[in-house]
Parts: sequence; C-alpha cells; structure tokens
Amino acid sequence: MSNSLAIAAVSAVLRDLLNQALIDQGVSATLGNPVTVTAQPPDRITVGETEQPQLNVFLYHIASNPGWSNSALPSRDRDGIRITNAPLALDLFYLLSAYGKNDFDCEILLGCAMQMLHETPVLPRDTIRTALGGNPPASLAAADLADQIEQIKITPQLVSTEEVWRLWTALQAHYRPTAAYRISVVLLQSSKATKTALPVSQRNIITLPFRLPFIAEITPQIVVAGASITLSGQNLKAPQTKVNFGVSGLVDPSTISDSQIGATLPGGLSAGVNTVQVVQQLIFGTPADPHSGFESNVVPFMLAPQITTPPPLSVKVGATLTLAVNPPVGRSQRASLVIGAQSITIPARPATGPATTATLDFPIPANFPTGAFPIRLQIDGAQSPLEVDQNPSSPTFGQLTGNPRITVTT
Repeated sequence: MSNSLAIAAVSAVLRDLLNQALIDQGVSATLGNPVTVTAQPPDRITVGETEQPQLNVFLYHIASNPGWSNSALPSRDRDGIRITNAPLALDLFYLLSAYGKNDFDCEILLGCAMQMLHETPVLPRDTIRTALGGNPPASLAAADLADQIEQIKITPQLVSTEEVWRLWTALQAHYRPTAAYRISVVLLQSSKATKTALPVSQRNIITLPFRLPFIAEITPQIVVAGASITLSGQNLKAPQTKVNFGVSGLVDPSTISDSQIGATLPGGLSAGVNTVQVVQQLIFGTPADPHSGFESNVVPFMLAPQITTPPPLSVKVGATLTLAVNPPVGRSQRASLVIGAQSITIPARPATGPATTATLDFPIPANFPTGAFPIRLQIDGAQSPLEVDQNPSSPTFGQLTGNPRITVTT
C-alpha cells in the first residue's frame, strides 16, 4: 500500500505525464513559446497580457472510495489494540486547465493533454516509478504509489456548466478552458505494527443457550470501600461468572445463584458514582483460557468516602483541618467538607501534585462559629456516612447519632 505522500505523488505523476506528452508532440514548437505544466491553485496563475502557455492540474475534491471503504475493518479489537492497518481509500478529482494569450493556445494545449489522458486510462507502475524518481521533489518516491495493490485509473468526469461556474467562482480566478478527471483509487495505509493472532491448531465447537444476564437491582446503592453488594436479576449464574467493577481485572463473586450475586468491592475504586456488570465467560477447553461471552447491563452505585482520622476531632477557627480519607481522592475530583450546615470547599490541588491523596486539608474560616458539629466529607457528590443508633432498646434506635463530630474552638 502507499502512504500519506500518495496524494501529492498522484499530482506529481500527472504533471510529469502531461509534460512528457507536450514534449513528444512538439507543442512548444507549434506555439512558438515554451510550455510549462504546473499543479497550483488557479488563483495563483498569472493571466492577462503576460500570460504564458501553460497546463495546470488542480486537486479540487477528495472523496472516499465506496469499494474499499470497509476493507480490513474492524481495525482494532475490543481492548483498542490495533489488529489491522485499514487502508484509507480515496478518489481524487482534478481540474485540467489550459492557459495562453494567443489565439488557439488553450485549445491546442487542452487537446494534447486530453488525448494523452484518454490513451492512458491506467497508470502503469513503471511510469509511476519513473515520474517520481526523476522529478522534484524526489522525496515523493517514498510514497510507494506504484506498489499499492490496485492500479490507479484515470476517468473523465462529467461536470455540468453550472458546476463549472460554481467551481471557478469559488476559486476566485479567471476562467480558462477546463476538463475534469477522477483518479481512482488511492490507498493510504499505515505501516504501524499490529497484533496478530496465533494460527488455529485445533477447532472446537460449543453450543450454548442464549441466556443474557440482567441486573434489575443493586443493594445497597450507597456503600463504603471494602463492603459487599448484592446484585439481583435474571440469568446471573453460569459456569464462569465474574463481576466487573470497571477497574483492572474481574472479581469472583462471593455467593451466586441464578437470581442473586454477592460480591466484595475491590480496591482501586474512587469515591462517587461507580458501575458494576456481570460477565459470563466461555471456556472452550483448548486452550482453557476464558473467552468473551455474555455481559449484563451496567448498573451504577455510589461509593461513599470515609473519614479515617481517629476521634476526637477538633480544630481552631482560622486553622487548617487535615483529614485522612478512604478511598484516596483523585486530583480532579471535587472535594468539600460539611461541618454542621456549612460547606467548606477544598482549594484547587496543583496539577503537578500526586494523582491521588489519602489526606485532605480544609481551611477553617476565621469567622466560623464555635461548638460541636456533625462532620461529613463530600467527594464528587458522595457523602461520608453518619452513624446510626443500632441499639434496639434506645429511644433513638435507627436515628442518626450525629457522629462523627468535630469541635470548633477559638
């Protein structure tokens, strides 16, 4: 396949072909002036009394080639690893224009060029190598245009009079006799390394019923780090069932049935909204590695942060309160502290600091009221839990006790 230099290489090959055709037919002697061939935008060509005999090829449009557009796709696997270098297949559209200040200059040049392109419907590979190897810029020889799998074809393109006027109006240039051509197909392909699967040594066929797992409910919906959750739903049990929390690796369930799965939260989760999914892998036997199978819907849950600084907690007004937290807080996460009914937002953490931190510093305003208050940490909308009275004989059983608490003094 050719590379990203191929578009420029096509223009260079067309320019060389046209120039060679003018030399072979002795057009310069016929016109009495030397003729040049360029590949420039028409608005950059000098016209008027000083206009010289000239042919110009201008790339005015690029389109995807429908025949090659889906070749070698998909180019990446489910993990985002490159498995093929899918070619970028393009059709190039050119305007061939003739210039000259004398009578019949344009007609002679255009007739010579169109006859040459008519007699060269396919660009020979040797012609491409010769054109790119001997003319500047010589670096276009590295385009490997002659080595692409499909040969390049030249086809006259029907352009209506209205389209011609629109093109030249958009170009903001003086109109000259013009013919349009399509060059197809140019294949641009990367040479980056790809992942290649090992050859198949043995074929196994396994037939399974289509039982897509479905999570209908998650309890509890707000949990702390290291806690367990219960997933309720349908078709949850399979020979190889895992729980995916979105962090590296899959978690084995602690309990499992067709309607319920229990699992313990793994480390590495951040406070805030997280997701969980049931993954049922397939084992074909040879090799015994698990393969992708059925996956359930993704269900969100809230991981609440915890204040791990041992009580009692106290701070003076105007001072800085340092709290230990679990799980560690990411640099980009929003963190605030709720003392009583007032919220204190943590200052922005420096971009050069660590990615996560297990301690947070909160400045206490000098005018903050004194007293004992319940304290809550809020990370990305998730608040640390307050203690609940668990004593059945207590008159406040099941109610918030207000712990943890902090004492603010002067």
